[in-house]
Amino acid sequence: MTDTMTEPREVSGWAASGVVFAGTMMIMIGLFQFFQGLAAIINDQFFVVTQNYAYSLDITTWGWIHLLLGVVLMLCGVFLFTGNVIARAVGILLAALTAVANFFFIPYYPFWGLLMIALAIYVIWSLSRSDVFEP
Repeated sequence: MTDTMTEPREVSGWAASGVVFAGTMMIMIGLFQFFQGLAAIINDQFFVVTQNYAYSLDITTWGWIHLLLGVVLMLCGVFLFTGNVIARAVGILLAALTAVANFFFIPYYPFWGLLMIALAIYVIWSLSRSDVFEP
């Protein structure tokens, strides 16, 4: 009988490469969120609202939310490459906030909003792997 507590667990290449992908994607998603927010702040008439959507939101306010979320996402993505556990936890929270923010942005950019939600979900999965940064 072997003691599994003393044996190092093998990190799957899929999960480890997922964290690298998640860090890179958080930087890219942060850039996308930043520019999306900047576009909404500069010219809120750029985004066309579909009719009869359940949630009516102010574009400029959501522009500021996307802009600030983008900056924080980029910073967290950079810190993920250091292997910081706090960056992983914050990254999961920020990816969840990104998914929610893009859910509310679906009527303005439907395909883009759904794509960002899907990427955020993959980032959450990648960062929630508990065995990625263990020694």
